[in-house]
Amino acid sequence: MATLAEWVEGARPRTLPAALAPVLAGSAVAWFEGGFAPLLAGLALVVALALQVGVNYANDYSDGIRGTDAARVGPLRLVGSGVAVSTHVRAAAFSCFAVAAIAGFAVVLLTGHWWLLAVGAAAIAAAWYYTGGRKPYGYLGLGELFVFIFFGLVAVTGTVYIQLGTVTRATWWTAIAIGALACAILVANNLRDLEGDRAAGKLTLATRLGDTGTRRFFLGLLGVAALGVFGVAATSSWWALLGWFMIVALIGPIREVARGVSGRDLIPVLKHTGLAELACATGLFVGLLIAR
Repeated sequence: MATLAEWVEGARPRTLPAALAPVLAGSAVAWFEGGFAPLLAGLALVVALALQVGVNYANDYSDGIRGTDAARVGPLRLVGSGVAVSTHVRAAAFSCFAVAAIAGFAVVLLTGHWWLLAVGAAAIAAAWYYTGGRKPYGYLGLGELFVFIFFGLVAVTGTVYIQLGTVTRATWWTAIAIGALACAILVANNLRDLEGDRAAGKLTLATRLGDTGTRRFFLGLLGVAALGVFGVAATSSWWALLGWFMIVALIGPIREVARGVSGRDLIPVLKHTGLAELACATGLFVGLLIAR
């Protein structure tokens, strides 16, 4: 039986900034436009957090039963390490998806936008089929694309839309910035696991690009995020440039990735990239709060 501490570690709390950031950043845009709705923002946060934890447990289950985690160098995996029964981990994933579905349904009832049910269903399906099912898209090198779509475009624009009933140009730039940083977290994760994934036959984008290409891609995503923040400022208020506060957290990741660290030495890169995403969202929120 896994302990409570092991279940918490299996939920991978260090990835939670990737769930909090898009809701915070999207709410910043809603605030700037005069339409911030605390209850709807709170429900969006519940959806995002539940999906993030759910996808973490789902990945743990699916990778574990496939044997992909046999040579893992990252944090504890419940199924791969044998500390938890695989069906229990799957049940934990589905429970999280259920929480996300309930919170999402509450949003639909409050806003009347019934078509959002389809978006929610797509988000849950994307969370499961990242590593689940017969042909998981995470094994086809498409993980980063889906992260950009669902933890960037969908999460940010959805947060804005349920509060404003529309999206603005600043919304899309915000989504690009947050989505690029969310992708960078996954790229760093896959760079860390590159050799193990290659040996297990898991064809992530990192295994396709190779070590050097993956490092260039990571740095390029950080550049896209910086450009996204500039786009937010240009379409809303120059106070939004406070989002560039993320650079403080990115100094270490840029240095470590550029100098070629690998394996466990990349774990701090994941942590600080996640903090950078949160710092970006916080900077945008503070900046647009001041501008309003």
